[in-house]
Amino acid sequence: MKKIFQYILVAVSLFSVTSCDSFIEVEPEGVIDEQLAMENPDKMVTAAYSMLGDCWYTYPFNLWPYGDVASDDCLKGGSGTTDTGYHPMEIWSTLTSTPGEFDELWYRLYCAISRCNRALVSVAEYGEDKLGAETAKQRDAEVRFLRAHFYFKLLTMFRQIPWIDEEVYKNNAQEQTRNDEFTYEQLFQKVIDDFKVAYDVLPAEQQDGGRVNKIAAASYLAKCYLTLAWGDGYEATNGVSHINQDYMNKVVEYTDVVKSSKYGYLEDFGDIFLPEYKNSKESIFAVQCSDYKDDNTTFGRANWSNMLNGCWGIWSCGWDFHKPSQNLVSAFKTKDGLPDFDNFDKTIDYPINGVPTAQKWDPRLFHTVGMPTFPYKYEESYTLTKDNSRTPNTYGYYTSLKEVPQRSKGETYNSPWQAFDMNDYVFRYSDVMLMRAEALIETGQLAEARTIINDIRQRAKNSVVKHIQYAADQCEIALYPDTYFKDKETARKCLQWERRLELAMENGRYFDLRRWGIASKTLNAYFETEKNDVYDGQTYAQYLKDAHYTPGKNEFYPVPYNQLYYVPGLYSQNKGY
Repeated sequence: MKKIFQYILVAVSLFSVTSCDSFIEVEPEGVIDEQLAMENPDKMVTAAYSMLGDCWYTYPFNLWPYGDVASDDCLKGGSGTTDTGYHPMEIWSTLTSTPGEFDELWYRLYCAISRCNRALVSVAEYGEDKLGAETAKQRDAEVRFLRAHFYFKLLTMFRQIPWIDEEVYKNNAQEQTRNDEFTYEQLFQKVIDDFKVAYDVLPAEQQDGGRVNKIAAASYLAKCYLTLAWGDGYEATNGVSHINQDYMNKVVEYTDVVKSSKYGYLEDFGDIFLPEYKNSKESIFAVQCSDYKDDNTTFGRANWSNMLNGCWGIWSCGWDFHKPSQNLVSAFKTKDGLPDFDNFDKTIDYPINGVPTAQKWDPRLFHTVGMPTFPYKYEESYTLTKDNSRTPNTYGYYTSLKEVPQRSKGETYNSPWQAFDMNDYVFRYSDVMLMRAEALIETGQLAEARTIINDIRQRAKNSVVKHIQYAADQCEIALYPDTYFKDKETARKCLQWERRLELAMENGRYFDLRRWGIASKTLNAYFETEKNDVYDGQTYAQYLKDAHYTPGKNEFYPVPYNQLYYVPGLYSQNKGY
């Protein structure tokens, strides 16, 4: 692994003269003495927190290229298939370990873990004296949460990773730590152990709003156990036939805590994705972002992960990445208010503003996908046209809405880059409740699972008048009757569909497909239909004719090439690559 720490050497020039020896000592500038920093544990903890949003479009910590572009929800976008290194993630067949984006993401996540390890050492050595015993204990728990958060992302992406903790840091053994020392489940247990410390120690509410709390830790523990409950991530040993009931019960246990907390459903679905509601009761844990006008800095604490994802021609630097697929749009079709599970993608349909047809749609479509003829993020003065697509012959005309603010509120940008002050949700309430419903179904508690899903659908039904009244005559959504929850197979289909619609374009779709053991079936079927896309006579997505997902290989991304050869022989590659 690349060295986490870079040492600055100050050159000392030695001059010799016949009469005497003299030298010039140059004091380093802009360098914090390491020991001085370690003696300030609260600042070290703040430094660890600061890594949450320390990302960039080439190493987005929200993983949108890997969770959305790699799924059936999304096309990459941009100026063409060679724009950025993310094209292999959307066709899978050409995926190798060499893209620099893999290497940057791995390295930056370990930089974040390094900050956490140093903060843990600082708190252990100086915390009680400087902060008091109780505060020191809480700061330790917060940092363990943060470290587990970054490790969860590494495990989600790369599977075989080295476990570098504060003991490895203190022994300076980073470059002697292998990535096959622990199994996948053992690594997850270490992540769970860190989250469990946070869960046991932290309060349900923090006085400082940006700090992590017990409910966020419960949400992450539920996510960890849900991931493990389905198997080891590879399709041959994952899925319905491999479900671990004990782990599913853990999901129910930890989501009990979330359900009983102060968090809940925001009344209107559209409000969730407006900056003025970004820390609402829906937000259990989010990476905090800001505009420079709000925090009086040069650029603010912007969301640089999503900097490419603004709409072409709407924003000054909208580069038109992260474009919803036709398959996703079609998934919002309803028949008598319910999903059209079997026939949703048999025909290519899309709504046109002011032209209602017999085909009706789940209201969440109009909050999630920007489409020609419809207002962009609810504002008629910024109505989308076909000109708002950068390369329609490659990526079509749809644009993503959730991660951007309304255009009338102004923009934060530093040409040629666009940045938004939208928080990045890690957990919102409906996500956690859907995790609960998933576990309830697999443990035979179908009635409560139906209640959760119908509560979410009812919120969607109530989310028309405030923001998307212009689409009211195209919306129809109904609650599931109890007949859909008489058996696990049908209930499971309802749950999986609901996760897709509720959380569409929120960076997790591929990881859901992998967890359920249906990635190859779903994606290869998607490639067959999506390559025939057409919108108003314009064909696109034809590059998907070369796409193929290979189970037993593609479930996890490869260990980056540069990491494999930085210390030759230290790391082993994931199977199939």
